Amino acid sequence: MRIAVVGPAFPYKGGGAHHTTELAHRLAAAGHEVVIESWRAQYPKFLYPGEQTISEPEGEPFPATRRRLDWRRPDGWWRTGRSLRSCDLVVPAVLSPVQVPSYLGILAGLGRRTPVVALCHNVLPHERKPYDVPLMKRLLRRVDGVLVHSEAQADVARGLTGRPIRVAEMPAHLPASAKAPRTDGTVRNRLLFFGIVRPYKGLDVLLRALAAGPAGVALTVAGEFWGGLDETRRLIDDLGLSERVELRPGYVPAADVPGLFAAADALVLPYRTATASQNVWMAHEYGLPVIATDVGGFAGQVRDGEDGLICAPDDVPALTGALERFYAPGEPERLRSGVRPVDHGPVWAAYLQALTGGVLTGAVRAP
Repeated sequence: MRIAVVGPAFPYKGGGAHHTTELAHRLAAAGHEVVIESWRAQYPKFLYPGEQTISEPEGEPFPATRRRLDWRRPDGWWRTGRSLRSCDLVVPAVLSPVQVPSYLGILAGLGRRTPVVALCHNVLPHERKPYDVPLMKRLLRRVDGVLVHSEAQADVARGLTGRPIRVAEMPAHLPASAKAPRTDGTVRNRLLFFGIVRPYKGLDVLLRALAAGPAGVALTVAGEFWGGLDETRRLIDDLGLSERVELRPGYVPAADVPGLFAAADALVLPYRTATASQNVWMAHEYGLPVIATDVGGFAGQVRDGEDGLICAPDDVPALTGALERFYAPGEPERLRSGVRPVDHGPVWAAYLQALTGGVLTGAVRAP
């Protein structure tokens, strides 16, 4: 098949760009002719508080990547869509409703005979705006199918469209292949919170649990803050954690990731809500157990009591209890010994089948 994936790629950073690139590589390896339609300018800076791009690629860029899209040029959206009319499948990667106007412009240029499957990382954002639902309704009713990463997300999509919806577990698109440095198995009494810091990820819950939990345990927080940095610093001071919490605000380059994981006993994911995340796979790749809340797909990725612990979300006592259980004598070592990196080949094979299987050339989308 001739397939166009529309979404961010290098020099854009983060999970969306990694996923788009890895998906293109996997589709090409499966024998498809693939192109990525990416962005010269993805959206205004005020919509993304951090740095949008990086100077060095984190992984192998996909060679057939075009950067023709620009949020300031709707005429270019239409032209891009028109240029993709000969494709057998077009896959817009939907990371946020703010992409919808450009995707609708691409669909207008594409016409109604090229099949389109919307690949929704999140059908709706964790932190919603009034325009999110109407925008996503309009997009999902214009495509031929929708691919989501969990049954819960499928239920959300069914509330917005009658189009066919497929569910596939999101496979790994890890930013770095290097293993963490070998360690001697010493318990370091340090935990790691990794990735973009947003309210739904529950860092405040973790800080309160840390203050109430086992004494002497430290925490590294590494990632960009989407607001709330000053409030986080005040909370750390109010909880008396200034000597135990290291803040590393800002994007973490791939080269720094192995060292961060090597210095910790466990990765903590105290999310209030979640859909799918790469962070469990990443921790397991580096041999680290995971303490996570029972949201999204975490309970399916973490084997409670074997390679990590699962607790209730948005619940300080529950997370405090999980930290205490983790640091019981011998537990960090036992849980680390249970960690096994996942074979992602079968997961990717199922994902590609869900994305491309049953696509009908010549399908006509509804207006």
